[in-house]
Formats: sequence, C-alpha cells, structure tokens
Amino acid sequence: MTKAYDPNEVARLQKKAKREALGDTFALQILTHFLPTPIREYCFHPKRDWRFDFAWPERMLAAEVEGGEWVQGRHQRPGGFRRDTEKYNAALALGWRVLRFTGSQVKDGSAIKTLHEVMGDEASEKA
Repeated sequence: MTKAYDPNEVARLQKKAKREALGDTFALQILTHFLPTPIREYCFHPKRDWRFDFAWPERMLAAEVEGGEWVQGRHQRPGGFRRDTEKYNAALALGWRVLRFTGSQVKDGSAIKTLHEVMGDEASEKA
C-alpha cells in the first residue's frame, strides 16, 4: 500500500530546504572570500537555546540569514518578530554584534560584502 503525502509536511520540508540552501550559499561565499570560518548554529545564550546561523565567538560577531522576506515568513509575523527582538536584545546585552541579512542580500552578494566590511582588514590578515 502506498502512503499519501501530507501536503503540510511537503510544504514544511520545502521551506526547510530553501532556508538551508540560503545558509549553504552564504557559507560558500564566506569560504570563497577567504573570511574566517564561522560556527554554524552556534548556541550563544547560557540559559536559552537561542542559536545564531553563523557565529565567530572570538569576535563576538554573528550573522543571521532571514528567509521569507516576500512571503510573510516567520520573522515578519508578530510572534516571530517578537521572539527575534528578544533574542537579538539578549545577544546585545551579552556583547554580541549581530548582522541580519535577507535571502535577497545573500543572493545578490551584498551580505558577503557587508560581512567583509565589518570584519575588515583583520580578516584579510588571517586568511
């Protein structure tokens, strides 16, 4: 007997694949620009299970890739937006600098350009 696909599960997996593809694209850009290798899915908070998409703990620098900018994704909905503000405010209180990028910024190269500017000459010297 063949099992039918659950449309909600299919949609969830499609969204996950798109989100992971953006992260993989950004990771490849970091590599090809000879920037320091980040830790992916870095848990930065001592009491909460909050994670950064990309983190350089020794620099207290993180980057988040926010998908769903044109489809009212989780980050644009009231609950998701509120949770994001709590996370980013807690990160700031712990001394982190957090860069936030849209999927479009990853795709058009402006995200990696910004990261390069923030890391500056220090990153170039260590490459």
